[in-house]
Amino acid sequence: MPIDLSLYLVLDPDLCGGSAGMVATAQQAAANGVTVVQLRAPNWKKRQWLETAQQLKAVLAPLNVPLIINDHVDIALAVDADGVHVGQQDLPVAEVRRLLGPNKFVGLSTNCLAQFNEAEAMYQAGVIDYVGVGPVYPTGTKKDASPVLATDEVNTMMINCFLPAVAIGGIQAGKVASLIAQGLNGVAVVSAICGKADVAAATQGLLAEIHAARGNTQ
Repeated sequence: MPIDLSLYLVLDPDLCGGSAGMVATAQQAAANGVTVVQLRAPNWKKRQWLETAQQLKAVLAPLNVPLIINDHVDIALAVDADGVHVGQQDLPVAEVRRLLGPNKFVGLSTNCLAQFNEAEAMYQAGVIDYVGVGPVYPTGTKKDASPVLATDEVNTMMINCFLPAVAIGGIQAGKVASLIAQGLNGVAVVSAICGKADVAAATQGLLAEIHAARGNTQ
């Protein structure tokens, strides 16, 4: 079954208040409409990655929400996560696919049209399942983020596109509809959910924007 990219939550340990906050945020968000959760903690040691991933898997599996691990294939294998997401400078996606096998999700970040075009060929070959496109807005949650993509470049990516794509980077409430209208399959958010006083309400609000942009009220 294809991955549902509609509302993709990337967890941030600082905004969530550490491991326990990440697990609680993920559980509340998943119960209120988030369709994918990614564990991302670039400054953590592997033991903390493992323990948090195990806890996330335990709370997300009953809700049928996939857990994606950022970069660390070994952690994904150890906890039987649903997939791995890598950037352009991480382990090559062909190696990620080889290690994970055919039944897990593999995602790849793309930051320009050339990378996106290369990713389409990888998708056709069964190497990846989706791409992240961005940053689409300035973001403070990823210190090494690439320059913001121009709107016309995103439009060019989406024209006649068959590659599942999720927008990422600086996406907050009120900024969702235009991205869905451009043809993106969903939005990936960090601070729009992480650290919010009411995670459920924040999640429901974003999901309502997505449904409205698609012309439905699910």
